[in-house]
Amino acid sequence: MTDIRQLLRALPVFAGELPAFDPDGTPDDPVALFTAWLMDAIRRQVPEPHAMTVSTADAEGRPSARMLILKDLGADGWRFAAHRDSLKGRELAGRPYAALTFYWQPLGRQVRVRGPVVEEGAEVAAADFLARGADARAEALLGRQSTPLTGLDERDTAVKAAAERIAREPSLVAPGWTVCTVRAEEVEFWQGSRDRRHTRLVYRRDGEGWTKGLLWP
Repeated sequence: MTDIRQLLRALPVFAGELPAFDPDGTPDDPVALFTAWLMDAIRRQVPEPHAMTVSTADAEGRPSARMLILKDLGADGWRFAAHRDSLKGRELAGRPYAALTFYWQPLGRQVRVRGPVVEEGAEVAAADFLARGADARAEALLGRQSTPLTGLDERDTAVKAAAERIAREPSLVAPGWTVCTVRAEEVEFWQGSRDRRHTRLVYRRDGEGWTKGLLWP
């Protein structure tokens, strides 16, 4: 364990060139700033810039987190897809509140979003499901995420059967498929610095608008 601790402490942080961040020049709306940061990450070829950690909690307040893909972004919030029968789906049904974390490591940038979660309508869910690849639709059609699995053969047989069904019924949509929107109450932008003078800018919902301010790193 001592060797691991020393190894971790010796690992480099912020190895690349970090972008500048002037909080005084930021827009009044966090969606606009997030979009600018996301587009910058895409231009700089940051791997999987749309990947995010989605954190939820169960009835006892015990948290769980997993990596998902951002499906859409608009004035109403950040969207991701989930199956109602999955762990996150069940937790959101009991506690419709979530936190999102984006980390663009080469840029030393992090964005944290949290707020209530609203389930979109059936048409939005169907459009999202049908836009998925065939393999992804087959797996989602099973609706067994996070349930016990006896072996990989059981998985492969079930997915194969689901894929064959999708081939016969290309417009089929998984009954429990949903698209969720996090309607942010707070959005924080974090820009790392090698000298540890990190910059943190937080937006907080204030009626129909936003207030923003700096936080100590």
